[in-house]
Amino acid sequence: MSRSLLVLLWVACGLPLSTFAASLPSYELVIRDGHFSPQYLEVPAGQRFKIILHNQGQGPAEFESMPLRVEKVLSPGVTSFVVIHPLRPGQYPFFDEFHLELPKGGIIAK
Repeated sequence: MSRSLLVLLWVACGLPLSTFAASLPSYELVIRDGHFSPQYLEVPAGQRFKIILHNQGQGPAEFESMPLRVEKVLSPGVTSFVVIHPLRPGQYPFFDEFHLELPKGGIIAK
């Protein structure tokens, strides 16, 4: 069964798409005043996944990646998530736009 058909059936049953996202492999990422922990996430190539973002810093944080075409702003103490489409093998940088002077993090798809 194709993934798009599965999503259609999921929605037709009245279940929210966020429930569908909950079944994806998940990786935790803490952002603390512009620093990422862990700095790099290693994920399998060719598979959708979810990154659970925790802003444990004193100010706002923005998880942003140009190659992944994703950005998410979080207030202090907020937890949220982003779903990432299947990636080809390679490295995909991300950064906190509120702290551009600090080192970037990245996703390594293998």
